Amino acid sequence: MKIATAHGPAEATLEGPDDPVFLLVLTHGSNGGVDAADLLAVRDVALGLGGAVARAMQPFRLAGRRAPGSAVKQDEAWLEIVRAVRERCGDVPLIQGGRSNGARVACRTARAAGARGVLALAFPLHPPGRPGRSRADELRSAGVPVLVVNGDRDPFGVPDPADAAHVAVLPGERHDLSRDPAAVGAAAEPWLRRWAARG
Repeated sequence: MKIATAHGPAEATLEGPDDPVFLLVLTHGSNGGVDAADLLAVRDVALGLGGAVARAMQPFRLAGRRAPGSAVKQDEAWLEIVRAVRERCGDVPLIQGGRSNGARVACRTARAAGARGVLALAFPLHPPGRPGRSRADELRSAGVPVLVVNGDRDPFGVPDPADAAHVAVLPGERHDLSRDPAAVGAAAEPWLRRWAARG
């Protein structure tokens, strides 16, 4: 589905049943797409639990840019995307998430979107080699339960459990979480299952 936002057109691929138990809206990283292996693994798990899944392409990527630009503009566009997708799915629990930069957007906008939880894949805790520039405040600002799934070899760092509800660290994985996508889905499954049960 095409979605008009104040910062350009966006696009979302919505899959799942007509009466989902929850809605999971996922987005990509700075220079990736919605077909990243970890996003697809999580999508499959959520669909298996009876959820609907929307994989959203943000305006900057749809326009072919690799740099996401202003966080304020990203967040505004994201909230418009989520609003449009929710209109298609009715009043079911909303979980939002993404990988890398998309995980940051999901955390920053969780309260405003009315999300019940955030799934943060490969959350970039700090720029590579610059641990002093922590983004842990974005995790803390979510205000809802957050599941972080990171690799133990991620040059962007691994968040501390004190900064999120739960942190799953996958051995041998780097920032792309592509070595064993099924393990990403398996890490997300128990957390998503509790939202399905609440739905």
